[in-house]
Amino acid sequence: MKKIKTSPLLPKEFIVEQISANEANIIAYPFETGFAVSLAHPLRRFLLSSSVGYAPIGIKIEGAKHEFDSVRGMLEDISDFIINLKGIRFKLKNGLKEKEITYSFAGPCEVYGSDLDNDDVEVVTPNAFLATLNEDATLTFTVKIHQGIGYTPSEDIRDILGEGYIALDAYFTPVRRATYAIENVLVEDNPNFEKVVMNILTDGQISPVDAFKNALEVMYAQMAVFNSEVNIKAPVAVECGDEHPELKRLSARVEELGLSARSFNCLDRSNIKYIGEIVMMSQNDLKEVKNLGKKSFEEILEKITEYGYTVGQDLPDELISAIKKKIEAE
Repeated sequence: MKKIKTSPLLPKEFIVEQISANEANIIAYPFETGFAVSLAHPLRRFLLSSSVGYAPIGIKIEGAKHEFDSVRGMLEDISDFIINLKGIRFKLKNGLKEKEITYSFAGPCEVYGSDLDNDDVEVVTPNAFLATLNEDATLTFTVKIHQGIGYTPSEDIRDILGEGYIALDAYFTPVRRATYAIENVLVEDNPNFEKVVMNILTDGQISPVDAFKNALEVMYAQMAVFNSEVNIKAPVAVECGDEHPELKRLSARVEELGLSARSFNCLDRSNIKYIGEIVMMSQNDLKEVKNLGKKSFEEILEKITEYGYTVGQDLPDELISAIKKKIEAE
């Protein structure tokens, strides 16, 4: 006999499967039939349309007046150079929302994304190619990087740029892919409940978990318009508890990386016991570990990458706090 329900079943299981530093599966269940897609579809739209990222919005190149011009000694035309620049993904540091930066290169050389790193800008696509310069070439350009969401055409940007700038179409969205699958899940012998498996891939400007969190915040903010009349109860934020799978992985012992004895002993003597401690360190901090040589440094970087993270990776504040508490409790 079917039971009469007065409210739908509330999902209780939430899992994060970290595939790599820039890709993760977000899993939630169990949902009543039809509820899973009702939640997953708008979340996917918010992920793709409202995730905050950074993009170059304008460029000023010494010796070039427009996008169909050329620079003496540079193999690429300005139009090709701009296409390559759009393929480089930037991330502003120190809470900056916009920054104007000037670069200068002398040939012969090839210029890559990694050459654009500085104190204010991190390039998350260091291997992206930009330009080829001959031995007599000098390339000087100023690029304006801005924070934003979605896509903004160059026509809407021209008026906010200074003289001499070429306006660029700005694709801010850091989420490269957001897909979902709906699977059946068994609840009390009933196979008709549903599970959402959402796959999120970012370009490195933001982690998949942070992108998901931001999409939820935007979704809640949009729904809050109804609060004045219907008094919606504020949603309870999901925190990283001891059972959070990402916390469990990051609080694993360094031994799980399978390091050589020399590398492990260097970390052990410096009282670095957990994988999360290494992930939260900058590469410079890791290099300064006593007696850690170049080969050991490179081995640790490689093992952390194989584990699905990077040294110096940005982690959510609540996850960092949870890792520190767990380490201090040992």
